[in-house]
Amino acid sequence: MSSETAIHVRGLRKSYGVTLAVDGIDLDISRGEVFALLGPNGAGKTTTVEILEGYRHRDGGTVAVLGQDPANADRNWRARIGIVLQLTAEPELTVAEMVSMFAGFYPNPRDPGEVIELAGLDGLTARRGNQLSGGQRRRLDVALGIVGRPELLFLDEPTTGFDPEARRQFWELIGHLAAEGTTILLTTHYLPEAEALADRVAVLASGQVAALGAPATLGGRVSQDAQVSWEAPDGRRTLQTATPTKVVAELSGQFGGEVPGLAVARPSLEDVYLELIGADR
Repeated sequence: MSSETAIHVRGLRKSYGVTLAVDGIDLDISRGEVFALLGPNGAGKTTTVEILEGYRHRDGGTVAVLGQDPANADRNWRARIGIVLQLTAEPELTVAEMVSMFAGFYPNPRDPGEVIELAGLDGLTARRGNQLSGGQRRRLDVALGIVGRPELLFLDEPTTGFDPEARRQFWELIGHLAAEGTTILLTTHYLPEAEALADRVAVLASGQVAALGAPATLGGRVSQDAQVSWEAPDGRRTLQTATPTKVVAELSGQFGGEVPGLAVARPSLEDVYLELIGADR
């Protein structure tokens, strides 16, 4: 495992009875990378992440996270990772008390006040956890996950319950953490989130990696035919083409300049994703 690699996985396997949840996954995630795991429910995302976090035993394969096998990792290793789980807590302590308490668990924590501000909880410091809205509880979960200044942060569906403004603020926080060099492993069903945040994504289907790459190029997306549409005198026209620039130039000549209602689009990440997961839907 290279010193530049945060997560190294080869041949990862995990079964539950006769159900093969993870079937030979290989992954390498670089330090400082924002990496997204995509896939439908039952594709193996949660099992994979729990193995990487050291909370679930694997049946086979090799795993190294920050240079150690999570199955045998010690307390010092756990202090180097942060986890934001999919299920939210409803503590009776206040926001300030919770963040301060968790800060005390780590050798080099962030300032609790800074964390509260980064998570968008300023103004709610005296509010008890069980009095927070769903979106506010998710922000508290994020605050507790980053207060230890983790080298590696696991985020499981982190923006569940967020309104658009809160989601955008969270994306800015992830950008801030990534700029500091934090490695981030994100699971999400919200594809625009993966496209906005991730350097690379892996799509899991039936416990295997169906595709891996940058969001813009996943599944050959960048090389697939584009769809060019415009308003013709007899109604809207659409053309699938491998040479959209040529088509647009020809249309511009036909119309003597601007092409009315012109739109050019390649397959979206959602289009590619749905094709990749196929029967797993």
